[in-house]
Amino acid sequence: MSRSLRQNLGRLAFYLLLAVLLVYTIFPFYWAIVTSLKAGSEVFQPTPFPLRPAWNNYVVVFQEQPFGRQILNSLFVAVSVVLLSLALAVLAAFALGRIPFKGRRLLLFTILGVSMFPQIAVLSGMFELIRWMGLYNNLLSLVISYMIFTLPFTVWVLTTFMRELPKELEEAAIVDGASPFVIVTQVFLPLMGPALVTTGLLAFIAAWNEFLFALTFTLSSEQRTVPVAIGLISGASAFELPWANIMAASVIVTVPLILLVLVFQRRIVSGLTAGAVKG
Repeated sequence: MSRSLRQNLGRLAFYLLLAVLLVYTIFPFYWAIVTSLKAGSEVFQPTPFPLRPAWNNYVVVFQEQPFGRQILNSLFVAVSVVLLSLALAVLAAFALGRIPFKGRRLLLFTILGVSMFPQIAVLSGMFELIRWMGLYNNLLSLVISYMIFTLPFTVWVLTTFMRELPKELEEAAIVDGASPFVIVTQVFLPLMGPALVTTGLLAFIAAWNEFLFALTFTLSSEQRTVPVAIGLISGASAFELPWANIMAASVIVTVPLILLVLVFQRRIVSGLTAGAVKG
């Protein structure tokens, strides 16, 4: 077998694998869009395209519940979680990544270990804490509880990135009389754009899609987030569930995430590969 033939076969196998991965990742979203445009029993017919697109399904989602308000709730919670997580994580990353002290590695692994606990394991304790703080059925309860799984991740990633920043920048700032806070905010922070975008986007997605805490800590429709709102769309039985409306709501809340990824895709790749050289 000639070298050129082997290269062509390898290239063909690569493109076939790429095609399989694209179909595997894109098909569920495509099928959700197709299902959201079907009406009645047509939902249970495996047709690749709706014969008569039922665009009214998207209107019904907003008519039967305060779905617009719930989208704003999710947006408020997700943005708040991202801002708080990044603000605290940047300061923690500076201490863990640039300041030598005894027990630093143990503390870093302890922070990471917190995120390994399943949500159900901390649910009862968080419920008691939220009730004691008087935040039950309040969006602030979700902001506080979501920090449990977003903050450890952001601290870990930003600490890795912070370690890779040139030490000469910090030394020059110290010579100029800069305080640690000035070094973090005016010297390091402008260089951490890719890492901040990556961790912020992943934290946003996690907060946007969270279901268990949102279901437990909110009660009224006006305080619910979109995952809970979609999960509580009900019918008389499984076969009578408004699947088209559920899929329409799912498409509505998924499109913003796709747009965010497409807008920041270059910075995401830069942020994910920033700490790949050294641990």
